Amino acid sequence: MIDLGEFKQLHHAVTLLGMSGAGKTVLSTSLRQSGNWYHFSADYRIGTRYLVEHILDNIKMRIMRMDDAFVANLLRSDSIYINHNITVDNLEPVSTYLGMYGDPKKDGLDKQTFLERQDQYRRAEVRTMLDAERFIDKAWQIYGCKDFVNDASGSLCEIVDLGDADDPVIQSLTANTLILYIQADAAFEEKLKQRARSHPKPLFYNPAFIAPHLADKPASGEGVDPLDFARPLFPDLLEFRKPRYGEIAERHGFSVHADDLYAPDAEGSTIPDTDLFLERLHAAITEQAEASSVAAANLEAYVKACETRAARRKS
Repeated sequence: MIDLGEFKQLHHAVTLLGMSGAGKTVLSTSLRQSGNWYHFSADYRIGTRYLVEHILDNIKMRIMRMDDAFVANLLRSDSIYINHNITVDNLEPVSTYLGMYGDPKKDGLDKQTFLERQDQYRRAEVRTMLDAERFIDKAWQIYGCKDFVNDASGSLCEIVDLGDADDPVIQSLTANTLILYIQADAAFEEKLKQRARSHPKPLFYNPAFIAPHLADKPASGEGVDPLDFARPLFPDLLEFRKPRYGEIAERHGFSVHADDLYAPDAEGSTIPDTDLFLERLHAAITEQAEASSVAAANLEAYVKACETRAARRKS
């Protein structure tokens, strides 16, 4: 079993798995700031690489439908241009494009448009996760970042086929990264549910999950308030995703309880810096490796991947 000192020296690449709101982005930001980890934001990559044309086209179409010939003519004559301002901390353009099902008069999407955008997001997320391997190398070659954190979307568990041993996303992530599921306790889950009820936001839903909720709804979305439709979905979505997160962690990675990962340090901070994160990560995964042959094999494979990465960078 690798000791803590050796573990800290590895050329790390960690994929954070968990529900939206579990602190993946905050932790990733801390690792970037305290230890020069490369922060690979899945939603940022999705928005700026794979959905950007859809996002901008949608904005332009809405402008052209406005009863404002002045702005429309400027856009038509290329006198002005439209661009996004997507950042790791501002993913609003991605959310607003994904949208919610409901009455278009209340900024909802009809059923066909909603499902088309859901599928666009799914395909974009798959491609983004496959990009992570290349970005691990780019992070080192361009920025000199030894370590890499994949701030995955909460829907990662929904874009993979857990019944397919050759699922390309799982294969790529396990070959190059350590998958860490941030497991929330009941109190933390209740906070997520309360936030979703008070401030529902657009989310990606697995087709198997969302289909029954849409089955008896009008194709046009007419008469359906988008916020009212979205509010009750999150608790069910959380229960839908939890076993999928758990299965990925059990078969392909590791898990850590949120209250352990975010326990206050000596100064009262609940967000660990690089050293503390690696200490807590090492404690969690070695304990699991000692208790499970599958986890032990996962840890051995990860250490080898890190050592291979380090050797390749020295050559």
